[in-house]
Amino acid sequence: MAEKVILVDDIDGTEDSDVAKRDFEVLGRTFTIDLSEANDKRLRDALATVEQFVDRAREVKAAGRGRKAASAAKVKGYTNSDVRAWARENDVEVSARGVIADEVYAAFIQAHPDAAPDTAPDTVPDTVPAAQAPPADQPDDDA
Repeated sequence: MAEKVILVDDIDGTEDSDVAKRDFEVLGRTFTIDLSEANDKRLRDALATVEQFVDRAREVKAAGRGRKAASAAKVKGYTNSDVRAWARENDVEVSARGVIADEVYAAFIQAHPDAAPDTAPDTVPDTVPAAQAPPADQPDDDA
């Protein structure tokens, strides 16, 4: 003999013959809940009301993680606040907010050698030192 399954309304806890699994959609996501006919109607009415507001509203995108702060490539182990505080204490002109000038980072690193960013050993310099570059009026040997 098959066992009878009794569903309980997830909203008010009633056990009734009209309680059933009800699927509904909100903003493109599907949910399921056990509801009586009366609570299902309440849910559908509430969703219709919310839909009126959503149809007239603009979606606000959640803030992203953003890109990594430029200071991470400029100094190691210190924050922009650390750099700014050091600059103010040492009469180095620095903006209160926004971008910190490369000269300020350079002075900070000179005073804090441990702040020098690590450079990857496999990086290639953007320019060839003058001693290695062929003279401008002579073509190099590969040409």
